Amino acid sequence: MAGLYYEEFEVGMEFKHALTRTVTEMDNILFCAMTHNPQPLHLDEEFAKGTEFGQRIVNSLFTLGLLIGVTVAETTLGTTIGNLGMNDVRFANPVFHGDTIHVISRIKEMRESKSRPNAGLVIFEHTGFNQRDEEVAYCTRTALMKKKP
Repeated sequence: MAGLYYEEFEVGMEFKHALTRTVTEMDNILFCAMTHNPQPLHLDEEFAKGTEFGQRIVNSLFTLGLLIGVTVAETTLGTTIGNLGMNDVRFANPVFHGDTIHVISRIKEMRESKSRPNAGLVIFEHTGFNQRDEEVAYCTRTALMKKKP
């Protein structure tokens, strides 16, 4: 599915994204390696056993990237000019290896671009949940979206 143009969004619109993703140990290890993050809470099972979680948790920036990535096909694929920011980022519960993430997006705000007549700003509200429907991540994202040609 191609993304939507600015005019196709409406404030209050909700997307229950069909795409889901089970997070693996490899996802977490590779992401930590690629971002030079040596946090033992993500990488060292013996260390993590002694924490309140009792096991390794998935890197929160991987979770944020997944949260937004799951939404792209149904919202911004090919129609976004770029992301302008992510705000109000929070992680209500940790993600563990084997958790399956699903996402709901809502259109929070919209406005015409002041500097680009061919674009508008859309503020998305993305919320990610695990397989138990526990919230694991939330953010608002401002995207500069193309208008219809």
